[in-house]
Amino acid sequence: MEITELVKHHNGFDSFNPMQKKAIDAGALEKSVVVSSPTASGKTVVAELASLNSILKNKKKVVYTCPLRALASEHSADFKSKYSKELGIKTVLSTGDFDSAGKYLSQKDIIFTTYEKLNSLLNHRADWLSEIGLLVVDEIHSIGSDRGATLEMLITKLRFLNKNIQVLGLSATIPNAKDLASWLDSELVESDYRPVELREGIFLEDSIDFGE
Repeated sequence: MEITELVKHHNGFDSFNPMQKKAIDAGALEKSVVVSSPTASGKTVVAELASLNSILKNKKKVVYTCPLRALASEHSADFKSKYSKELGIKTVLSTGDFDSAGKYLSQKDIIFTTYEKLNSLLNHRADWLSEIGLLVVDEIHSIGSDRGATLEMLITKLRFLNKNIQVLGLSATIPNAKDLASWLDSELVESDYRPVELREGIFLEDSIDFGE
């Protein structure tokens, strides 16, 4: 089964939404891409497509990194429930023990972690890091926050270790999306697609006034 059909099947839908189609057309399965689109627009599905392509087709390891342990845990559990058992993909969550090189991770196909944990693995010179084919950076706009130095450094280090690494950056808000995409030598996918219309109103006394 094709990767695209596999992902549609495991997510229970017949077709991809406009943002996802745009990302696929931009080459998100194989090329470095920065995706900037609203919350809940389906960016995680784009990450699933790229991850499965890296693992199943290219036989390369995937690292999915994000700012929060809870977020890493959520994405890990979701991916594992969909794909691990049926496809034999070895999925692991690694967010603790900053004093370890994580040798056991060398046997895993996809690793879900936080920025700080990934940076710790880099500092401990984990040898399996050179085997990464895809780096997924969730909430990549964090590069403009107080954790930006850590995120920028780990991306730079991994690109130095893996000259052909694919980077997939995901964010709902990237004010300098073009500059970021240029820095990563990636395609930029911008979309305003929302599954539910966003409306602005004022909540007062148990009702919302939309000013209409």
